Amino acid sequence: MAMAGLYRRILPSPPAIDFASAQGKELFLEGIHGGTMESFYKLISYFQTQSEPAYCGLASLSMVLNALAIDPGRKWKGPWRWFDESMLDCCEPLDKVKATGISFSKLACLAQCAGAKVEAFRADQSNMDEFRQYVMKCSTSEDSHVISSYYRETFKQTGTGHFSPIGGYHAKKDMALILDVARFKYPPHWVPLPLLWEAMDNVDEASGQRRGFMVVSRPQREPGLLYTLSCKHESWVSIANYLVDDVPILLKSEGVKDLHRVIWVVFSSLPSNFGEFIKWVAEVRRPEHDTSLSEEERRRVAIKEEVLRQVQQTCLFKHVQEFLISESRGPNAQNYNSKESLPELAASVCCQAAEFYAGISCSPGEYCYKATCVRCMKANDDKPVTVVSGTVTYGASEQGLDVLVPSSQAKPSCCGSNPCTCTGPTAGDVLTVLLLSLPPRTWSGIKDEKLLHEMHNLVSIDNLPPLLQEEVMHLRQQLQILNQCQENNKAYIQKPTTSVYYAASSSSRPPPTSSLSLRCLSQESRGMLRRLKCNGAEPKVLWRSCHSVKQKFEV
Repeated sequence: MAMAGLYRRILPSPPAIDFASAQGKELFLEGIHGGTMESFYKLISYFQTQSEPAYCGLASLSMVLNALAIDPGRKWKGPWRWFDESMLDCCEPLDKVKATGISFSKLACLAQCAGAKVEAFRADQSNMDEFRQYVMKCSTSEDSHVISSYYRETFKQTGTGHFSPIGGYHAKKDMALILDVARFKYPPHWVPLPLLWEAMDNVDEASGQRRGFMVVSRPQREPGLLYTLSCKHESWVSIANYLVDDVPILLKSEGVKDLHRVIWVVFSSLPSNFGEFIKWVAEVRRPEHDTSLSEEERRRVAIKEEVLRQVQQTCLFKHVQEFLISESRGPNAQNYNSKESLPELAASVCCQAAEFYAGISCSPGEYCYKATCVRCMKANDDKPVTVVSGTVTYGASEQGLDVLVPSSQAKPSCCGSNPCTCTGPTAGDVLTVLLLSLPPRTWSGIKDEKLLHEMHNLVSIDNLPPLLQEEVMHLRQQLQILNQCQENNKAYIQKPTTSVYYAASSSSRPPPTSSLSLRCLSQESRGMLRRLKCNGAEPKVLWRSCHSVKQKFEV
């Protein structure tokens, strides 16, 4: 006998007050008169029900992004560009979110990736008064919204962790309106703000960290146009930690005497799969009967090409190119130069796009991709745009797709005798942007003052043209958010919580904890320290004292 399903839940009241009840309506009207319901109207216009039991985070974010009128830059269905849960997959595979939900940090990363400005606060990084100020600020405008991550049982509700936007505030009663995206379960309801804070000041068992809230707003500038950082591949944690934590330590070596050595230090130990971490953004479309590009498509490709041109005009790019040439015959050459041709790269992009258009999730091996041609498509200004056309088949279904590829004047024209020689952004472009995206403090360990000054000039935002400035600032913000994501394993592991570095000299000796020194660095960084030592550049910073505690992390 089939078991009957569940039809909603009775909202425990108190502590919550149903929005549609007489008392809830009274609070709403008083909130309007108090000016703290301004955020409600946009949010309620795009209020949606989560489409899967574990999609509360995706539904909350999708709702907020649409309320902020942020353009996703890609089509949802038909000709319409619109945020839907199925489009929020850049930081975590949808099948994984469907099974286990999404963590607080990954949702913040996802909001940033989708083009929003995000300020994320765990409960142990903030306090109730600050939270109240953010709720009041967001409730008095339409420009920003709060998404809360809280524990349902605090409100006597069934379930555990949950995400939902806050749709308004009642100042006199100190109550917040939760627009619960699990509308199949509970209606929108008012809760006392101190109790909501208590529900957020709760440890998520999956991550071992506190829940919290994030303020999502529309950025003053456009999001990343050509490049993005991705935490979708499992290697992102080690790569982000290497770039943010290990590189500054490695640069303290006495062997770093010139720019070539600085670049070598950063890239020689860079994990070989770093290409999964920083990616260039390709635009994919279904083939149209009209082979010309639309005005919007032409504009977006032109902006990408301008960013690419500006990257290649930086002094840093020239140094990176010299480094790549010098390393081209070395043992690590394969780490820097992609062996994939443009059609091969397009195949990967098209398979991802086909999965999105078809609304299915499966492994890349289940697709069959056939590249038909690499060609140049004329824009209205007669400037050619590189297009890779192909067909993706899955079972009995077939989908034709075009990939619009940004190119630059620095590269050979794709309209020559061999169109397949045309490429998108190259290793030199990507590595240059990766260096620019590192935090300014990365270079502070360089001991040579003249070299330090030269490096700061090369990576300074102030020395970049406006469009590239926006690109780099977006990537730096992404890296900052990714570095805050510490949920990298669903197991208790030893995690250093405090670190002290000891400089080695003739008058000092390693502390008793010196055996921890190399274990605290990544495997790539340990190899780097050993190579520096073998090359006669004795690293002064070798011993790292760590006080460790057991902490739980989530994939």
